[in-house]
Amino acid sequence: VLSNFKLKKTIHQFFPIDSNLLTKKFLNYWKPSAAIFIDSEIWPNILLNVKKKKIPLILLNARITKKSYNRWKIIPYTAKKLFQNFDICFSQNQETKKYLKSLGAKKIKFLGNLKFSESKSQKNYNFHNKLKKIFKYKRIWCAASTHNSEEKICALAHKKLKSKYKNLLTIIIPRHIQRSNNIINEIKDLDLNVQIRSADNKISKNTDIYLVDSYGETKSFYKICKTVFLGGSLINHGGQ
Repeated sequence: VLSNFKLKKTIHQFFPIDSNLLTKKFLNYWKPSAAIFIDSEIWPNILLNVKKKKIPLILLNARITKKSYNRWKIIPYTAKKLFQNFDICFSQNQETKKYLKSLGAKKIKFLGNLKFSESKSQKNYNFHNKLKKIFKYKRIWCAASTHNSEEKICALAHKKLKSKYKNLLTIIIPRHIQRSNNIINEIKDLDLNVQIRSADNKISKNTDIYLVDSYGETKSFYKICKTVFLGGSLINHGGQ
């Protein structure tokens, strides 16, 4: 994702295992001038070690659900010890702002969800128009943020609907694109034709499934679909 932006002086570095020793080594080597955590990523050892080094600590686009808040309330002392380390927290909703205050965060501002603050660039506009042309003669619907086994359910739904809508095409956007090869094989086993986004080829009249194996484009696909199924709702799963 970062490489697509072609940013100068920007590197990617994997996060260390959250142990006291490894996080200390990580901070001593990289010597960050600020640490920004996003969403609900709360890692105790690195948070405490960042604070010991007096590095500014920010929680951006913070999200705490009622379920995770109730878990934190079981260990109130630990929660306060961790959340009070943030110099400032920017919450993505008012519920999170209330929970952060209760958990011990000192300075909180409501900023809204950053996922919806993307600027309307010419690049996005061009891509949107490209998608409209690609799917112009297809009846499309989208299955987004799908988890393991949900793609097969959506493909079977496509197969059933295809008998009624001959020009049907299903767009699948998996939550984790590293599963793409497994998804492709699963779809092919159902005798359905699949095309992947990264191939960047024109779809054929025989294309059944269009698999999006790239990040940062979901919003564009939402815009061209009247019907969207949101994954994670057909299975029991934890985390992301």
